[in-house]
Amino acid sequence: MTDGPSTGEDGSGDRRLVSGWNGRFYEDFSVGDIYKHPYGRTVTETDNVWFTNLTMNLNPMHFNEAYAAETEFGERLVDGTFVIALAVGMSVIDVSANATANLGYDDVRHHAPVFHGDTLFAESEVVEKRPSESREHVGMVTTELRTYNQNDDLVLSLERTPMVLKRSHADPSPAQPTGWPEDVGTQPEDLG
Repeated sequence: MTDGPSTGEDGSGDRRLVSGWNGRFYEDFSVGDIYKHPYGRTVTETDNVWFTNLTMNLNPMHFNEAYAAETEFGERLVDGTFVIALAVGMSVIDVSANATANLGYDDVRHHAPVFHGDTLFAESEVVEKRPSESREHVGMVTTELRTYNQNDDLVLSLERTPMVLKRSHADPSPAQPTGWPEDVGTQPEDLG
């Protein structure tokens, strides 16, 4: 860590606001593109117990070890709706950070069970896009979301269709990125 301003590659010590990732806008999507979402996520027992209780899922397969031990799986399974929520959440950074609404989740398939301690990875493939006929500021993007465990087993697939802002109707800036209120944090005038 330095005491003063950092020195850039050009040798200057000027501070500046730099745009971070603002997500994709409608124009950024092309059919056939595949986004491997960053960061795998290990599913814990706590995740499963909390989610099962929160959603009142009374299937003992998720919370009763003695019961689950007598099933074909020999242990508790992670609640499938948690797997869906986690996979969709993992995809937001690439697919729907600029969505104004999610229009649907279709063709949901659980291909393999998920157990405590599994690490999940998700990717999305753009399968369709079209501009909205009723809202000029957005378009619909349909992706196939696929989720794998650490052994490369496909555990979940689904299609989802968010309504995504067009770039011309969004105005993120380094001083006010998406989701930040106006005039919060460092502003250009602060860099003097």
